[in-house]
This record gives sequence, structure tokens and C-alpha cells, in this order.
Amino acid sequence: MLVVGGGSAGATLVARLRRARPGLELALLEPSADHYYQPLWTLVGGGVVRKEKSRREQRAVIPRGVVWLQDAAAAFLPEEDTVVTVSGERVGYDALVVCPGIQLDWERVAGLPEALGRDGVCSIYSYAQADLVWEQIRAFRGGTAVFTFPATPIKCPGAAQKIMYLADDAFRRAGVRERARIVFVSAASRIFAVDRYARTLERVVARKGIETLFRHELLAVRPGAREALVRNLDSGAEQTIPYELLHAVPPQSAPDVAKESPLAGPGGWVEVDRATLQHVRYPNVFSLGDASSLPTSKTAAAIRAQAPVAAANLLAFLDGRPLRAAYDGYTACPLVTGYGRLVLAEFDYDCTPRESFPFDQSKERWSMYQLKRHGLPLLYWRGMLRGRA
Repeated sequence: MLVVGGGSAGATLVARLRRARPGLELALLEPSADHYYQPLWTLVGGGVVRKEKSRREQRAVIPRGVVWLQDAAAAFLPEEDTVVTVSGERVGYDALVVCPGIQLDWERVAGLPEALGRDGVCSIYSYAQADLVWEQIRAFRGGTAVFTFPATPIKCPGAAQKIMYLADDAFRRAGVRERARIVFVSAASRIFAVDRYARTLERVVARKGIETLFRHELLAVRPGAREALVRNLDSGAEQTIPYELLHAVPPQSAPDVAKESPLAGPGGWVEVDRATLQHVRYPNVFSLGDASSLPTSKTAAAIRAQAPVAAANLLAFLDGRPLRAAYDGYTACPLVTGYGRLVLAEFDYDCTPRESFPFDQSKERWSMYQLKRHGLPLLYWRGMLRGRA
């Protein structure tokens, strides 16, 4: 079996497969020497933790007995049961799992790649930039702070507003909030898709005095003039917003190697059955995580629910048995609403809440913030990546 991608999805899956069937010939194709727990980058941007806490060596999260091919996929040839790597190697397989993550398309916003990290422009969506977000927030002395959410699927959609709420708290602590205007430029039509949690977040936005521009996207950045050009997605009308601080979330897409392959479906995502995670045209191909077509939020919590289903169905496929395991779209978004405050949103494909605790999770809670800060990283490193959770 070949697993392409050693991020949250790939690393979690190989750990589960290794535990379930130690004798399986299993290889992981992953070019990076480092592995990141990216949900922590929100708190890095808020000045709570150091970014180094989110990084481990890739070799440390690959189970013993799994062959690590430190290379990247250049082409998928499912008719030949082969993956071609960037270095030119042809790797054959009996079963393939495609989980190379998501691609950050910074260049789709004119001027953004050049501006990132200077002139007030920052983003928690990059390990290299995450700590610079806190530097920008800490240096802010007034003016307009713009936070954006793009018109594409993205990983951890809630992060775009979490960092905004932390910035608001930081501005208040520094005594500069009265001189600040905070604007949320979002391509979405509302603050959150699930009514139960949207009602709470709407109250948070009102309490914090945040302006919202829904159905708008960031089109261009003019760092010299400190201006953001935004466009109304319905009317096409454009407007310029001067800023002192701009937190930009880049448009995102399936990796080019996936979207240009026979595995791609609508939008370029690897096209799989939403319950079994099996490819709709190639039975020996499966996908999970951010590169898949699964119509749910792209979060680590979603991967934690997908991995057991993928592992069970992969082994069933290899054994010639029916695929019995089914994924119901469960995902979770720990929505930080300030220092010491968090709403733990959990829901499925139908946006029906699927809460884990015996209390109302739509309320802002200190305990859930501590879960995000301390509990979930431990669950990730010691549970998910060891195939135990």
C-alpha cells in the first residue's frame, strides 16, 4: 500500500494501518523533513505559544516498519497502478491513498506574496509567518485592521476569525482598541454555517464592535499605500480599504498534481465516495483529508474521524470484503473568541451538531479554551499520530 502525503491525514492513517496489520507492506511518500500541528498557529499568532511547539521531525511521526520515500508525487497513473515521483521514480501499488493536503495559492491575490511579512501584512497560514502576526498585532497603535476569508475551500476555516478575536482582545489590553477599526472581509454569506454556533459568534462580533463585509473577497494588496482592494462577489463592485494591519488568508485549492490527474473531480479534488472514502472510478484508490472531495470542513478533527473509516475500508478492500465503515461528515472547529474563551463547534454533513460534552458547547467557555491550548495538541501527538485516537 502506498500513502501519498505525510501530513495529518497520511501520518494518522499509516499509524492506524500499522497497528491494525503489522505485516502490511506500507510506504509513505512525503518530501518534508518536518511535520506541523497547524491548529496551534492561531495561538502562535495571538502570542500565546511559540511556533516551535507546533513542529516535530517527520521521521519521529512515522511508525517503525513503514518505508519513508522522501519525495513528492509528480503524476498519478491509476490505470497503471503507479505514482511517478518528482525524482523520476515509478512506484507501484496494490492500493493507493491520496492525501497530499491543500495548496496555498498566495499568488491569486495580486501583491500578496510580495507584501507578506512587511508593511502590516501577515498570515497565520504559514509557519514562517505565524509569529510575525503577533509582532504586527503587538505593534498596532490604531487605524484599520482588516481580516480576510477567501472564496475557496480552506483548511481550518474558523482560523480566519479566531485570530481576529484574539487581536481585538490584544488591542484592548494594550489600550488601543478605541483607536481601532476592525473589518472582517469574508466571502461567506454569514459568520458560520451552523445556526447553533452562528448565533453565539454574531453576539461576539457585536460585542467586540467588528464590522463585517460578507460576500466580499480580497482581490489585491497595495503594500506601499497600505490599501486592500476587495470585490463584492454578487455585484462585482470593488472598493479600497486603507489598513494599518492586514491579516490575509490565501485562496486555496487541491494540489496541482491532484487536480491535473485522472483522480480529480469537480474543483480538482480527489473524487471519492463521501461515506466509504473510496474513489468513484478507481476502486483501489482512496482519499481523505484536505485534498479529498469530502464535503465537510477541512480540519484535523475531521481527519481524526475519517482515518478509522479509511483504514477499515482499505483493509476490507485488500481482503476482498465489502466496505462496511462509513464516514458521516463529522468535523469540529474550536472557535477561539478571545483569550480564555472558546466555542467548540462539532457537526456533521448536514450541519447537525454532534457535541461530545454534556453541556451547551455553543457557549464561550474557559474550559474549552484550555482543551484547545493543552488537550488537543496532546491528543494529536500522542493519540492521532500513534493510531490510538
